[in-house]
Parts: sequence; structure tokens; C-alpha cells
Amino acid sequence: MSQKNENNEKNLNQESSAADNKPKVIIKKNNASNNNNDDNQAAAAVKKVKKVIVKKKIIIHNKSDKPYTQKQDNNNNNTPEKNNIAKENRDNKESKGKHYSHNRDNKDFKENKSYKDSPAIEAPVEDVSSFKKDNKKDNKKRDYDKKDKEYDKKSSQKDSKAEAAQRQENKIFNKLQAKKRQQEQRLASVEKEISIMETITVGDLAKKMNLRASDIISKLMGMGTMARVNDIIDSDTATIIADDFGCKVNVISLQEEATIEVKEDREEDLKPRPPVVTIMGHVDHGKTSLLDAIRHSNITSKESGGITQNIGAYKVKIPSGEIAFIDTPGHAAFTMMRARGAKSTDIVILVVASDDGVMPQTVEALNHAKEANVPIIVAVNKMDLPNASMDKVKAALSEYGLTPEEWGGDTQYIGVSALTKHGINELLEAIILQAEMLELKANPNREAIGIVLEASLDQGRGPVGTVLVQNGTLKIGDYFVCGLSVGKVRAMVNDLGQRVTKALPSTPVEVLGFEKTPEAGESFNVMLDEKEAKAIADKRVQLKQQEALKANVKVTLENLYEKIASDAMKEFKVIIKADVQGSAEALRDALNKIQSDKIRFVSIYSASGAVTESDVNLAHASNAIIIAYRVRPSGKARELAEKLGIPIERYDIIYEAIEAIQNAMKGSLERLKKEVDIGTVEVRDVFHVPKVGTIAGCYVTSGKIERNAGVRVMRDNVLIYTSKISSLRRIKDDVKEVASGYECGASIENFNDIKKGDLLEIFKIEEIAQDL
Repeated sequence: MSQKNENNEKNLNQESSAADNKPKVIIKKNNASNNNNDDNQAAAAVKKVKKVIVKKKIIIHNKSDKPYTQKQDNNNNNTPEKNNIAKENRDNKESKGKHYSHNRDNKDFKENKSYKDSPAIEAPVEDVSSFKKDNKKDNKKRDYDKKDKEYDKKSSQKDSKAEAAQRQENKIFNKLQAKKRQQEQRLASVEKEISIMETITVGDLAKKMNLRASDIISKLMGMGTMARVNDIIDSDTATIIADDFGCKVNVISLQEEATIEVKEDREEDLKPRPPVVTIMGHVDHGKTSLLDAIRHSNITSKESGGITQNIGAYKVKIPSGEIAFIDTPGHAAFTMMRARGAKSTDIVILVVASDDGVMPQTVEALNHAKEANVPIIVAVNKMDLPNASMDKVKAALSEYGLTPEEWGGDTQYIGVSALTKHGINELLEAIILQAEMLELKANPNREAIGIVLEASLDQGRGPVGTVLVQNGTLKIGDYFVCGLSVGKVRAMVNDLGQRVTKALPSTPVEVLGFEKTPEAGESFNVMLDEKEAKAIADKRVQLKQQEALKANVKVTLENLYEKIASDAMKEFKVIIKADVQGSAEALRDALNKIQSDKIRFVSIYSASGAVTESDVNLAHASNAIIIAYRVRPSGKARELAEKLGIPIERYDIIYEAIEAIQNAMKGSLERLKKEVDIGTVEVRDVFHVPKVGTIAGCYVTSGKIERNAGVRVMRDNVLIYTSKISSLRRIKDDVKEVASGYECGASIENFNDIKKGDLLEIFKIEEIAQDL
């Protein structure tokens, strides 16, 4: 019996390790044994079997010979108590699990005596092979389900990747379509016709055509040209690009845009104007003395002594009218005016000394006048000298086409003496007669037109230009354009030093209000407003830039020198003579290595041999110096150099020559000037001293005041005048300076309009040498 129980126990253990399918177990009930040991063993076996069966959720009934599962539990149990318990469990639904019961819980079963006498319960187990087969099927099914799930997952991933690629493709396509639509819209908005100058930047062309700069750059790349937004292209290239976009290009000459169109005056608006006379001649023939004699002989007593400055142009009143005189020392201004096609003068007075006759500069002045097609009146000066000869001058000038009227020509010859003022009135009458023949007229009721005679940079007033009004009337507050800059007339001063509010035709005035210092010979035009003036100035700046661009389209070794030569850089010119050609070349190469952005070294000529007269003449013509390296000048060359003022520098060591040239180049640069304030002075009283002028009683509030120092006269915080301290006194003594906290008396050079309460700003001018 014990062996049977062990076998049953093994079968039950195998059953517990089977798959999740519920096995069917058949337990047969046998008759009980009277042996107590057997009973005990049977009871232990039953107890073990019950534990295993409960774990596997299998119910074994001790009275039934039929196997059953949980589903059959309520139907196969023949015990009434168990049926009642199962029914009660189903009705109450107190537990979701399986309900188990045993006959041992039955009172009748406990009291049944035959239980002890019943044999051990055998629990034969059905073959479990069928369970394994079912388990394999279930495992295969799970594997198939798992593979199906993995396949579905991979399929879904493939589908998601395909969808993402499709979305990306659609996105790119939409972008390309949008870009294409934008490009079509841009092309549709391209201007059909534009106007450009002879050159234009890529960006400006794109803006005019209503395109992007990248569109123009792409076209240029297609043409084999690499360009950027700010690069400049010519009008031909711009026309080709515009044609590709269906745009017509009109090329406008910048010269026309920068030129001010002068309206013709009506005949009824024209009125007679004074003649403008230019005095020319040899520098030693009394030109300046004659001009001074003309001016002083016609200045009234009221005007005498009122001349405070010299502006190079004067207006003289005579009984028969007015005459404007222009002084052109060196003929520089006149030459520039003629080169620019400006007719600045009506009549030229050619001054010739009766004792010297015709000189080289006389012929030069004569040629200038002829090229300008200006009538000439010859003034034979120094007729008071014993050896004066009018006929000698007439004969000499007749060879140049100036035939006297008495000899059948049309040139007037007037004998004068600047010293005795002989013939001055006759000369003035001849001028008036010539002017009447010319019928000079102008319209005073229009915007002023003039020309700049000379210009300078005043420390206190800024850029100042002497302007000759040729037509119209110049007034305070007028906006003007002069050359490349614009300005507004802030003040005007006539030749007598008087401030004026307007200037009529043929009137020279000093004009304040330039943005920068103008050039002699520049045209001066009054515009309606500042906007119009700036527009013209901008066009002129563009024209200048365009001309520079044309010259610099392609910079090569061949035209690089021409480019540099055209720049506004100061040049230091030399002629090199050495003992041998190798020394001359070595010195020239060493000097050429001197680098500077302010001045450029230029070797006019280099050769071996002594300095000759020819070298001196070349240096004089080219404004150069001569370097003599281990050679000497000839005697005649030395004499000629001293006469012409040509320096000849001798050196025996090349390094000394290089160092000396570097220092000379630095010295030739204009020294920088800087105003340094040194004190402030308050005018507390004013004294008028006869034959001395106006003395300002001053108190030094800060710093100091020095004699000959610069001074700015400030009145109500407005600059009135700039000059220098001409005298300085402390009590009764002349002093050089007065410190802060002391009183003093000071006079200002050429300024007597000092008033009580004025503030004097004292300054010094310091000069600073420039480096290369």
C-alpha cells in the first residue's frame, strides 16, 4: 500500500509540472483496511494528494468514481451538504475563485465509523501526454501570434517611414513651388524701363529694377563675372542684364546731371553792369603799384583808413561809373579760370615797364589773354623815367599782334606813372570806353552766379572764398553749390572790409559759409533751397567718382604709376647725379623705398657725371632739388642754381643722403596747426586813445594773456572777430604777459569795435610736424 501511495504521489507531482491546461484526475475509492498502520498511511497519502490537487486547482471527491473539473464540481458531487455549500457560494457570489469542500467537514462523515475501516484512496492519474500536445499547440500559437505582432510592428514602422518620406518630399515640393511663385511675382514686378548713369553698383541696379541683389549676381556669374553687392559695373553690362529681365535701360550722362542749367535772361530784364578788369604783367613792372594808385586816387576821405584787409579784388567808383579790378599774382587763378572755360574778366590791362620793355612773363600774360579772347589795353608804366620809351613798347608788342590804334590797329596804349599818378584818369576812361563797346549787361533780379577768385582757411572764420558775382544778386542766407560742396551765405565783406547784405553783378565779395575750402576758378551758383544744392553737389561727387572708376577699372603694372600720379599726394622731386651710374641707381632705389601716404618720392632723372646747367634748368622746370653724390657742380651750374634758387645737396655717404632726404620730405609737409587756449579775459572798460586806437581795460579771469597771442572776441557767446593781441600794458609798463587775477590794458590788431562786457579768449597756435 505504501508503494502505491508513493507512485500516486509521483504521478501527482508530474501532473503539477504540466502546462496551464487543467488535467483530469480519476480517484477510485477502495474498501478500508482494519490495520491501523495502513489507515494512518492512507490518511497521510490522502492528505498529500489533497494538497497537490488544491495547488493545481483540481478537486477530488471521495465518494464518486467519476473524475470532474471545477465546471463539473456542482453537478458531480452527490453529497447533499456539498451541493448546498456550492449552491450557497454561487448564490452569494462571495468569491471569484474556486470553492472546495470535503466529506470530512460533514458531520455524518465524521461520525461514520466505516471511514476508518475504509481502504486507502488510490489516485491513479490519467496519461499526461495529451496535456503536453495541447501545450505545444498553445506554444506554437503564441509563437505565431508573436511573429504576427512583430511583422505588424515592422510593417507599421515601414509605413511610418514611407509616410515621413512622403511628407518631407511634399514639404520640399511645396517650398520649391512657393519659391517659384515668388520668383514669378518678382519677375512680374520688374520695372519695364529704368535710367542709370554710366556706372552703377549691383545693389543699386537691383533696387532700380525691383529685384534682389542675388538675382543680378547670379546673372553676372552666368556671364563669368564674380561680383558683390557693392561692386560697380558699367552701363553696358547693366544693359545686358536688364535685357534678360525684359527691362529697358536708358543711360544718362552724369555730366548733364551735374551741370546746372542756366536760364537765359530776357532782354528787358538785362541792365548795364560795371566791367571786370584784370591787371596782368611782369612782377617787376609796377602792376601792384598801379593798382594801388588807381584805388587810392579814387577813395574818398571818409573811406580812407577804412581799408582793413586785402581780398585781391576791388571795386572803384569814378564819375563815369564803376570798375571792378582783379589782382592775379602769378596768373594762377586766371589760368585755372580759363582752363575751366570760365570767363571771369571783361578787359585785361597789360602792364609793361617803359624801361624794360617786353619780358618773358609779359608774353605769358599776353598769351593767356588771347586764349581767353579778352580785349587788351596796354598800360606803359614808369613814364616818369628819363629813358622811358612808348614807341619801343609799341614796336615790341606789335610783333605779338597788339597793334596800336594810331598804327591802324585796335589796341589802346596809355602811358601812366604809378609813382606820380600820371595818366591814371586816362586809363580809367579807356576802360569805360572799352566797356561801352562791349555792352556789358546782367540781370540783377535772379539767383546769383559767380566764380571763386581765391580761397583760404581762416582760423577764426573757417573756409573763406572771394567770389566775383557775374550775374544776379547774392544775398545773406542764400544756399549755394560750389564745386563738390554746398553752403549757405552767413556773411559777406566787401573790399573795404565792410559787411554787406547783398552783392550786385560785377561785385567782388568775401563770402563766409563754405562747408570746405573751395578751389580758385570754381563756379558759384545760388540754388532755390538746400535740397536742390545738395542734389547737384552729390551728382558732382558721383561724377568725380565715376571718372576715378573709369581710370581704375583694371589696375595693372602699366597704369599703376598713372593712377598714383593722379592722386592728390604731395611729391618730393629730385635729380640724382653720382660719380658712377651704379651709385646713382643704388641711391635712387634706396630713396624709392621710402614709404609714406602723405608724400611720394619722385626721381626725375638720375645719371653719372657732374651737375650741369642742363640739370639746373630741369630742376627749375620740374620744381626739384639736385642730389650730388660724390660729384661737384660746374662753376656755371652753381651760379645758375644760386640765381634760380635751386638747392644742390652734396653727399659722400649714401646713408647720410637717405636720412637727409627723409628729413627733407618731412620738412616739406605742411605742419599741423593746433589752437591751444591759454586764458580768458573779461573786458571791463574801453578807452579811446588818439593815434593809438581802442584800448580794452581787461581783467584776467583764468590762465594768462600774452602779447602777440591769438584772441577770439566773443560777444553774447557769438564770435565777433579773430585776431591777435598787438599791445599789452600793466599800469604804465609794457609787459609780455599778465597772469590770472590781475588787470591790464590790451589792444587788438585791426579791431577797434571792442565793447564793455566782451569776453576775450586767448590762445596760441602750436605747430606739429607730421610724420611720413
